Amino acid sequence: MPHTQQQDPHGSEQGVDVVQLDHHAVFARDRNLSAEFLATVLGLEVGRPFGPFLPVDLGNGVTLDYYELRGEPVQSQHYAFLVPDAQFDTMVSRLEALDVTYYADPHHKEPGRVNQLFGGRGAYFKDPDGHNMEIMTRPYARPR
Repeated sequence: MPHTQQQDPHGSEQGVDVVQLDHHAVFARDRNLSAEFLATVLGLEVGRPFGPFLPVDLGNGVTLDYYELRGEPVQSQHYAFLVPDAQFDTMVSRLEALDVTYYADPHHKEPGRVNQLFGGRGAYFKDPDGHNMEIMTRPYARPR
């Protein structure tokens, strides 16, 4: 899809003052299946297709644009989502309803458990393409 000058989708004529992530392409074997899966777990909606992309707007100005790789293997990536604590249990329940195993750890050694890192809760799970997804209610404390 060629890049052309288009209307700013965020409604702002001005740039930004700091570096921000705007969107990220997520490779999938079936973009519809993968986008719907994530949207269901997180309680979001899948947007209208944009060229070869199927977007899931995360609500903070960042969009995951699902892009279908036909006939090619999908390399597993890690995606971490900071989610409201009040919605965490609902998201875990959605994983259970979808019969998706969640884990307390990124290596998937503690099935059916959540972690309590940094004063919050978190869980890891695989999406239909094997991406290692994470939901967490507190950001990681990083050394300064």
